Amino acid sequence: MRTLPLRRAGVLALAVGATVGLAACAGTGSATPGSSASAVAETDTRVALSYPGGIVVLDGETLEVLGDVNSEEFTRLNPAGDGRHIMVTTSAGFQVLDAGSADAAPALTDLVFPAEKAGHVVVHGGKTVLYADGTSDTTVFDSAALSASTGLPAVETIPGVEAHHGVSIVLEDGTFLTTVGNADGRTGVVAKYPSGRTLAESADCPGVHGEGTAKDEVVVFGCENGALVYDDGAFTKLTAPDQPYGRMGNAYVSETSPLVIGDYKDDRDAEGYLLHRVALIDTQAKTQAVVDLPEGVEYTFRDIARGPGDRGYILATDGSIHVIDPATGALTDAFPVIDAWEGPVEWQDAHPAIKVSGDVAYVTEPVKNAVHAVDLTTGEVITRATLTVTPNEIALTR
Repeated sequence: MRTLPLRRAGVLALAVGATVGLAACAGTGSATPGSSASAVAETDTRVALSYPGGIVVLDGETLEVLGDVNSEEFTRLNPAGDGRHIMVTTSAGFQVLDAGSADAAPALTDLVFPAEKAGHVVVHGGKTVLYADGTSDTTVFDSAALSASTGLPAVETIPGVEAHHGVSIVLEDGTFLTTVGNADGRTGVVAKYPSGRTLAESADCPGVHGEGTAKDEVVVFGCENGALVYDDGAFTKLTAPDQPYGRMGNAYVSETSPLVIGDYKDDRDAEGYLLHRVALIDTQAKTQAVVDLPEGVEYTFRDIARGPGDRGYILATDGSIHVIDPATGALTDAFPVIDAWEGPVEWQDAHPAIKVSGDVAYVTEPVKNAVHAVDLTTGEVITRATLTVTPNEIALTR
């Protein structure tokens, strides 16, 4: 695998303060309740952070800088699904970032999955699924094959119908779900057998965006008037309490829980990107509720994660991580981590974000060029680092 050279200047100054050792676990992108530090310490989680013109990779335990590479001015980062690589969305497609190992430094490889307007990356059931907004084509490969290959792994490309900002997922039995839309908007989701024959479809999901897979491979998609649930060959529409507009854009899931948390917006014309309500979906009961967060507790799409006990963790504008019970919407605890912050002017602007690996949350604080590691079982900030660049997107190898 030929790689591009590491940047030799920039993110080399690092101030790290640790109170105890950190053990972060790798996984599939969903919470893994009951993981013990001793059992997961060997996974060597890496933390990738984008900044204008580059990507820095940190050691998940110490938050020390392991590598810094050149990239485009703005990139998006997603786990590749193999525990080592990160997908970097660039103008050429999905470029592979090798987060490194004990024997190899991180490097941005020259491996690129070509895509016109690279978009969502979904990892599920041992498959990595890449969606190209510019064509609606879907590229699928075995996640583990990325590490095993010296070049790009073998892929299956499923042609799209009409280009739109969409997403696809492949279930363990080969069922293929993909969004439906065109240049004028997005309308729903279709499920297909591996042969390509249509299994089920729904056109009742205006503005469909994002997906999440809950327990028993029940898949949830966000809509501008609620959500769409796919379960055992059929779609169920969940209607938002606010009509005609009650938008869920992203689903935050655990594959061991039937309960889903969604970000929620009830005013189409509201300025800014801060949200003050969350959607709660029970995929077994096929119900959706919406709860209000306390005054001063707001967030963006970057600020919800699932973690220990399948609970939700919201990094709010008051600087604390609020623990939310996905069954009731009750906030059960709060862990102060960073200073209070304001929402971004544009969604691409750097603002605080949270990602979770096992029992550990990684929190960015762009205004201070800082990263914090938090033990979600105790609320303790166990490691923090100050960079010489401003972190924006964050992804974990997990």
